[in-house]
Amino acid sequence: MLKILAVTSEIFPLVKTGGLADVAGALPLALAKQGIAVTTLMPGYPAVLAALPAAETVLTDPDLFGGPARLLRAETAGLDLLVLDAPHLYNRPGNPYTKPDGADWPDNALRFGALANTAARIARDGAGGFLPDILHAHDWQAALAMAYVTFTDGRRPGTVLTVHNLAFQGLFPASLFGALGLPPAAFSMDGVEFHGQIGFLKAGLALADRITTVSPTYAAEIQTPEFGMGLDGLLRHRAADLHGILNGIDTDIWNPATDKLIAATFDAKTLPARAANKRAVQDRFGLAPDPGRLLLGVISRLTWQKGLDLLLDAIADIPAQDAQLVILGAGERGMEQGFAAAAAAHPGAIGCVIGYDEPLAHQIQAGIDALLVPSRFEPCGLTQLCALRYGALPIVARTGGLADTVIDANEAALAAGAGTGLQFGPGQFRPALQRAAALWRRPPAWRRLQHNALVADFSWRIPASQYAALYKSLVKQG
Repeated sequence: MLKILAVTSEIFPLVKTGGLADVAGALPLALAKQGIAVTTLMPGYPAVLAALPAAETVLTDPDLFGGPARLLRAETAGLDLLVLDAPHLYNRPGNPYTKPDGADWPDNALRFGALANTAARIARDGAGGFLPDILHAHDWQAALAMAYVTFTDGRRPGTVLTVHNLAFQGLFPASLFGALGLPPAAFSMDGVEFHGQIGFLKAGLALADRITTVSPTYAAEIQTPEFGMGLDGLLRHRAADLHGILNGIDTDIWNPATDKLIAATFDAKTLPARAANKRAVQDRFGLAPDPGRLLLGVISRLTWQKGLDLLLDAIADIPAQDAQLVILGAGERGMEQGFAAAAAAHPGAIGCVIGYDEPLAHQIQAGIDALLVPSRFEPCGLTQLCALRYGALPIVARTGGLADTVIDANEAALAAGAGTGLQFGPGQFRPALQRAAALWRRPPAWRRLQHNALVADFSWRIPASQYAALYKSLVKQG
């Protein structure tokens, strides 16, 4: 059986700040059905250690970047885990990456350098009887593993780097290079150096055998100056090794037919039962309990990238069109305050919860009529996949994975009985809201789109088979 060492800074259900955790938690389970065994290395945050009391120590290190560390092995929720227990690096409250005040931890280079260094040691020498055929690193927090594997002696397995969001690159001052324990040769244009700094993600992009990102359209976009975040030249150079593999969702967790978190279960054959969920969401957010009003929703980080400022600019259009809006999210302070003010100004039409609440996210997806995703760029996006799964029509910007996963319900598509949502281009957000309102007034067409959404397959079945083929090609090549 092919053995993969996946490396990630977060994994559902143990710790989650975004879609990376969902992918890291779901992909190993899907790959197991392909006959591929995944062991995942992650940091030993307090919440992770608390959830794994029976973890077994398989390695010890008296001094890993400034303090003692243990490598623990455990299983939970069908996942085989290796956990790096280094209290001096990870025994901290709250978010994995930032202090309680929201600022980055100043030693993040060492915290995730230690994770990458440990991944490379396992790849070379094994741990607890486990020796991987492939090292698969996720995002900048794990990407430096490619440098440790490349610039140190020993066994080198095949390597894969997945970029979940190119905007987060892990850039640090060159003065920290010595503390990372890499040889001087690694600080070069072909290694970790990036415009005079240490570039964790850049190193991974330069040195991994294969690069994947989380949708085909995003793989093409990041090779352009507009979306390449300064790395487009390197990505064009690596184009032959760059693959866009669309994310999936865990269709057992996200299943409206069995979801215990929602007011009423339903599927494509029992769509009228969905109405109870709309009423529950209206009640939860203090909205007028009117089944005839279009109910829009947002479940997102409230950031410029997600385009939520566009929604703030147009927010008065929603009650003016006799529609309603619910927002669940957190992020930039100005946006949080703007949405809270909009809810106060439009009681009964707009509701807002600042923060993140996983059960409430399920309830919103099950109850809203349409989901708004106006992102300026979106590598894949998972929230629109969950919306489709729950019969909420996504209204999305035509970018990245949003363009790959939502079929625009233009008139030709409607005539053919196709479409699963609405796409819009630059400057077309307000017209998209108007299109949605007009479509809502055509109930048979809306129900047809809901049915199309509910029967679409966004499971991990196809993406897992693509990852499996990629892994096998590397082993064969080796």
